[in-house]
Parts: sequence; structure tokens; C-alpha cells
Amino acid sequence: MADLRRQRALGFGACALASSFWGCGFFFGKIALAEMGFAHMVLYRFLFAIIALVPLLVTHRPGLNGKEWGVLLAASFLGVPLQFLIQFYGLSITTVSHASLMVGTMPVILAVGAAIFAHERMDGLGWVALAGSTCGAALIALGGKHHAGAGEATLGGDLLVVLSLGIALFWILINKQLMERHSHVVVTAYGLLLGTLMLVVWVPVRYGMPPVTGVSLKAWLALAASGVLCTATTTLLWNWGMTQVPASQAGVLLNMEPLIGSLLGVLVLGERLGPSAWAGGGLILAAALTLTTRSKTRVRSDDIVQMPVT
Repeated sequence: MADLRRQRALGFGACALASSFWGCGFFFGKIALAEMGFAHMVLYRFLFAIIALVPLLVTHRPGLNGKEWGVLLAASFLGVPLQFLIQFYGLSITTVSHASLMVGTMPVILAVGAAIFAHERMDGLGWVALAGSTCGAALIALGGKHHAGAGEATLGGDLLVVLSLGIALFWILINKQLMERHSHVVVTAYGLLLGTLMLVVWVPVRYGMPPVTGVSLKAWLALAASGVLCTATTTLLWNWGMTQVPASQAGVLLNMEPLIGSLLGVLVLGERLGPSAWAGGGLILAAALTLTTRSKTRVRSDDIVQMPVT
């Protein structure tokens, strides 16, 4: 019994640590964005992640058939180049604190996705939480300016972050199907590898060769941290945690991501959140907490909540 409690505690700890590291993703990204374009920043992030995942790629054979490779290829396109290029372009024209708070809509997006694609029903409390989260996102977005100066939040940037989360939903649902037949390590490592190869092909053609010289050590360290800590390490920690505790209970820890991200934006980068953004962030976090702890909707989170974004 003591061993079981210890394993559960370690599982919750792994999920909490993963979510905290994910919360640093926008912070590290903003540091790199000061010296390079968003597309080059995303490319470097995933190159660093793949370097960290090389041992797993070497030791874990995929074992996918032709059809499954096609499904993984589609998931990788959605989850890496499409999602992250949209998301970090949005970050480049808004603030870390705004973008992080918008990520707080993800638990609700997952719940809605399960209701639509898995034919599950939310109870009345779940729909109230959904409405509250939607209002919160609207308050944050409307708090941004349509045309803002450098370092200010924008409506367009906030909405692009939300759009990227919608794309992430399909990435997660497709991966869910593959992980019913293959290990999380295989789907994660080879999915990220395929997505990175797409970035390697597309980014230089569309945005030019990424900078190599003239980039500060600070930016390189931020890129390495975003790849190793916020992509490779976090995914492995989260997926291991899911083997120790129910995802329906661990899902609430995803709320640490917008909390950490927004705090870093305000306290470290000196960003300002207006009254509407504070109110909206509170609504989003309250809705996510309600959905993951009080609503009686069963969202099949054991399979769905596997790979958060940022």
C-alpha cells in the first residue's frame, strides 16, 4: 500500500513538473524571438528536442505498418509544423502572459473534442465551465489591441494561439488511436521526428536559412531549453506520469502551464495584464478546475490528455 501511494505521488509529481516546464515554453520562445523569426525559432526548438530523443529512437523500433505510418505522418503535420508555426507566429505578435492564459482553454477544448468525436456528454456543470472558459478567452482577447506596438498584446496573436490549440486537439486524438496499439514512446519520438523533418524541409524554403552566426548565447540557451525541457523532457515525464495516476485526476495539473507562463511574462519580462485579462484568466482557470475535478463528464482522458502544447 505504501509503495502504491509512493508511485502515485511520483506520478503526480512528474505531471506537475511537466506542466510547469510547458509553462516556460512561451517564455523561452519570446527570448529567442528577439533575435530570429518565429519559424526559425520553432525549427531550432524541435532540432534540440530530437537530439535529446536520439537514444529513444535508437532503442525503440517503431513496428508500424504502412497505414499507421500514414496516420502518424498526418498527425505529425498537424502537431508540429502546422500547430507550432501558427502558435509561435501568434506569440510573436502578442505577449507571453496573454498567450499563456489562452492555453488555459486547452482542458475545455479537450472536453469538447471528446463530446463531439467520442459522442460523450457533458453534464450541466461541464457546460457552465465551458461557457465560463469561452467568456474568459474573449475577455483576454478583447483586452489586446488590434494594432499594437512591439511588446504589446494583440487580438490577432491571441486568436492564433487559440487556433493552434484547436489543431492540437486533432493531433492528440489521432495519436490516441495509435497509442492504443503502440507505446507512447514510439508514437511520441517518431511523431516528433517526422514533424521535425517537415520543418527542416519547409522552413528554409519558405522563410530562408535559419541564422547560425550573430545569435547570442542567451538565445541559444533559450532554444535548447525549449527543445530539451519544454518538448522532449516534458512529454516523457507526462506520459510516464499517466502510467501511474488517472489522467482525469492529473489533468488539473495542466492548469499550472498558463499559471507559470503568465507569471513569467509579468514578473520576468515586465509585461502588464489589464483588468479584463486578469478576470479572463481567472475564469479560464476556474473553468478548467471545475471541468477536471467537479464535472461528471467522463472525457476518456486516460488516452486523450497525452501531449499538451507549448
